[in-house]
Amino acid sequence: MARVWKMKSGKWICEIRKKGHPYISKAFWDLKVARKFGRDVESKMERNVFEDYSGARGTTLREILVRYRDERTVLKKGWREETNTINKLIGHKIALNSLMMLKSHHIHKLMKELSSGRKPSTVNKYVNLICHAWRVAKREWGINLPAENPCDMVTLNKFDDTRDRVLTKTEYHQLLEVALVQDSAVNNSGNNTVDKDRYRHLTDVIKFAYQTGARQGEILKLKREHIDFDTRTCTFYDTKNKADRTIPLADETLAIVKKHVFGQCIFDVDSRRLRKWFNKATRTAKISNFRFHDLRACFCTNALLNGWSIGEVSAISGHKDWSQLKRYTRIKPADLLEKINNVVNLK
Repeated sequence: MARVWKMKSGKWICEIRKKGHPYISKAFWDLKVARKFGRDVESKMERNVFEDYSGARGTTLREILVRYRDERTVLKKGWREETNTINKLIGHKIALNSLMMLKSHHIHKLMKELSSGRKPSTVNKYVNLICHAWRVAKREWGINLPAENPCDMVTLNKFDDTRDRVLTKTEYHQLLEVALVQDSAVNNSGNNTVDKDRYRHLTDVIKFAYQTGARQGEILKLKREHIDFDTRTCTFYDTKNKADRTIPLADETLAIVKKHVFGQCIFDVDSRRLRKWFNKATRTAKISNFRFHDLRACFCTNALLNGWSIGEVSAISGHKDWSQLKRYTRIKPADLLEKINNVVNLK
């Protein structure tokens, strides 16, 4: 039986002790409500359908986001970006809600607030982080939560983030010319010393990315011991999909690698400095809407246009299947003009 007793404050305490079930205690201002609560809980216990949400009531969204950041995010390759996203959520008022009080309308309101100045795909990332943290808390951390995740009750933004930007041959040579000028530039003092902030090997990095289709992170982590000059190959370790990848190097690419004989890594530069000077080069060359990662798409597109099979391109790029590789294949109708004429003229 549930025990109901009155405190000096005037509140009624309902206590339930039943073998095989957790101890339940809850305060009420009304005696009838307290007794009804006791009867309902005992009935659910007898039917083995009782769920104890006391842990969820005492845990805020902020607490599970902090724990998720400190235990799960730090193990990911993109931990910096995800940490920044979680920190913004932690500072938002939605994080003050307990897990039991968090409802779909809170998520919907958050999405509306974040939509100001952010892309739909970015807003979805915030929601997906809350959703996954909720599931981890329920499945792995032993916090008993309702069956329905509040994030599953909202409709995520629809968006199309596909890109079709690749460099034309003219643009590629313009970019290399500008990069070469940047590499050889001197500072304003005129004493033939290069700016400490300037990166002097931008041309080589661009060529290497264009000729191998490697990701920026793979290029910047490439070390001299990862190059096999006898077999003319290089190996990228600990890649984005956690699989090592060995690729052959073209004559020109191998010549680029041989130029860099100092330092632990082939290209001694951090991603922030590389991005700064690459963006400056694209602006100077008047090449719009082009990112460093698009050089990877240039390689995939050029390889397919030169008759490579999907399997051959995937072996170099590291894509697991066609659905992934397709995002980096940016063949345009004009690229197929000569081939369509060959089909028409076939006799």
